[in-house]
Amino acid sequence: MEKFQAAMLLGAVGDALGHGHAFGEDSASGPKVQKEPGKVGGLDHLVLSPERWPVSDNTIMHMATAGALVTGSGFGAATKAMCVGMRYWQPGRLETLLEVSVECGRMTHNHPTGFLGSLCTALFASYAIQGKRLEQWGRDMLRTVPLAEEYCKRTIRHLAEYQEHWFYFEAKWQFYLEERKISEDTENEASFPDRYSAEERDKTYRKWSSEGRGGRRGHDAPMIAYDALLGAKGSWTELCHRAMFHGGESGATGAIAGCLFGLLHGLDAVPAGLYRELELKEQLRRLGEELYRLSAEEK
Repeated sequence: MEKFQAAMLLGAVGDALGHGHAFGEDSASGPKVQKEPGKVGGLDHLVLSPERWPVSDNTIMHMATAGALVTGSGFGAATKAMCVGMRYWQPGRLETLLEVSVECGRMTHNHPTGFLGSLCTALFASYAIQGKRLEQWGRDMLRTVPLAEEYCKRTIRHLAEYQEHWFYFEAKWQFYLEERKISEDTENEASFPDRYSAEERDKTYRKWSSEGRGGRRGHDAPMIAYDALLGAKGSWTELCHRAMFHGGESGATGAIAGCLFGLLHGLDAVPAGLYRELELKEQLRRLGEELYRLSAEEK
């Protein structure tokens, strides 16, 4: 249960840190953002008070979806679907995870790049709980996309109009996995460039984006979060540098990365000041507890 609570809390922490490009709305440069934590003594001394560090709609939508899942009142109205993977994480509930995450995405983004991103984050959350090797997540996600296509063929009247964008999502992810040398079933660790500074990451994130701003779409927001998890190797500080402090939509990528980190590692590696006074802390803990309870009752 502790990791479920950590996931909800750290998703919000990542959102708060990344929202507004971490330390300033005008900052659009990863290298510039990287220098800012030192001005307040580093992450270990930072306190995320609601007044100075509010969460954004990323967290509010994730909580709305989680609330719907634990009360049974519907699918929720959010694109942020990590909680769907937490609720239906067992391999035997894959069909339910797929349907709920796709429909959650379609409520606000009736476009394949959007609702496949919703499926992606839900799957990643379920893989974290299942204990799958991190390098395996991207491959297994792509293998699930055809199942989503079959579901959408049954439920979306004009699916043919989506085909080009559907292939775009798959192609972008296949390219990414090949770039990291984890597209095949091997035990290889992800391969990163020898020089992968904040400036280089900004360039890479823009390259993955379809809009020149990393993290704005359903394919590249989870991609950046996943890349950050692979590169961080269990370090919360390194995860923040890669997912929360960059020149793109760091609130979105931070929310995804923080939630997944919580499912993998819990709160032990995270400075307490980052969640001790976090906005909506008790509601987030309660939702994590309820998601755990309900998922544990699944047959």
